[in-house]
Amino acid sequence: MSRGRNGSGIMGWILSAIVVGAIGFMAFSPLFEREDPKLTLSHDGYWNFKDPIKVDVEDVSGLKSFTATIVGPHDEWVVTEVATPSKETKKSFQILPPKGVRNAEAQSVVLKIEATDNSLWGMFMGNTNKQEVTLVIDQRAPLLSVIASSYKIQKGGSAIVIFKAQDDQMESLKIQTNFGKTFIAQPFYKKGYYASLLAWPVQNETFSAIVVARDKAGNETKGSVPLRLKDHAYRVSNIELSDAFLEGKIAELANTYDQTVGVADRLEQFRIINEKVRADNEKIIHAVTSKVSNDLITDFKPVPFYPLVNGQKVADFGDHRIYSYKGQENVSQAYHMGLDLASVQMGAIKSSNGGNVVFSETNGIYGNLPIIDHGFGLYTLYGHCSSVNVHEKDHVVNEQEIAKTGMSGYAMGDHLHFGILVQGIEVRPEEWMDSKWIQDNITSVIDTAKMFIDQQ
Repeated sequence: MSRGRNGSGIMGWILSAIVVGAIGFMAFSPLFEREDPKLTLSHDGYWNFKDPIKVDVEDVSGLKSFTATIVGPHDEWVVTEVATPSKETKKSFQILPPKGVRNAEAQSVVLKIEATDNSLWGMFMGNTNKQEVTLVIDQRAPLLSVIASSYKIQKGGSAIVIFKAQDDQMESLKIQTNFGKTFIAQPFYKKGYYASLLAWPVQNETFSAIVVARDKAGNETKGSVPLRLKDHAYRVSNIELSDAFLEGKIAELANTYDQTVGVADRLEQFRIINEKVRADNEKIIHAVTSKVSNDLITDFKPVPFYPLVNGQKVADFGDHRIYSYKGQENVSQAYHMGLDLASVQMGAIKSSNGGNVVFSETNGIYGNLPIIDHGFGLYTLYGHCSSVNVHEKDHVVNEQEIAKTGMSGYAMGDHLHFGILVQGIEVRPEEWMDSKWIQDNITSVIDTAKMFIDQQ
């Protein structure tokens, strides 16, 4: 009898160990994971009942089944149903309206989604995530009309567009170009109207711009900006590098830039400075000058920019410089993205228009560099300064002295590198230095648009 009781006790311990082991296995094994599938929807609150709704499903054990159902006031449609287990941890589904139904009579529908994973948890049934999303149906596209724009835009130059855009559920307004740049429009004058400066980069052969208004339901309206294109021939300069230049200025600069650390060859140092350092510096400039205010702008009347009294032009904007060395053609090249002006040593640099200083630091080849935001996406920069009198966040007024000319950075003589940018794109300073150009292409367009708006 004693041996029997001992045998029963041993079996009990074994069964207990098996149960504990099984529980432990289920608790820690990936096969019994207990997390519901994660669901992410591309739409939230609105739908145009046309474009697909993307649903991303993520689960470590893979997906066993997925169902999407659209429920209206009188009908219910299963629009997606998948019951094929998959080991993929991430899957995407496109939810479309029921076949044959393209116009929604209801003001809203409910999207029901149910996803079950491959886990053995829950009596081998898996984990299920159920979601219901109410979507307001909006099938009306935003109203959009261009009401005024510059007559033309010149290669490397600027223009303006003013338009009306209305939709109770407006999500975004932007101006798309053929070269990948998106210009942001600023609220203008009265509610429902917007304006933006535009820029045609000197490196691009053509230019086109389209205003795109998109609402929260995904409806879009597009309108072309009517601009006559005018080409402009920019200088191509073939420059022979000298040993004196490489051993002098380039050797001096190479000792100051991180990008040339460990590089001994002078020609390679020049390539790095002319291309890599320049690109890094311009990346900073473009980031600083790409910002546009969301505040309502009621007017914009800049006066011509004359940053340097009696300044003489010593280098053109848009100059395409191609370098050679001892018979080696095209060892490096770059575009000169400003207008070089010189007068006297350490000449006084003034800001012709008021604005806010958004950058005032040393920036590589540009040397000591203040940048001023004049509003409406228009910025000016002043390179190679010997000294700077303003700091970031300072406000400057018309004719205030902000710096003195110099040779800081990549400069061979005392001068000012004067640049103008529109939403991060360098444009021809000569346009903004010409009162007639400003009147014909900017201020008169604004005045015409305001007259039209006042009559509505």
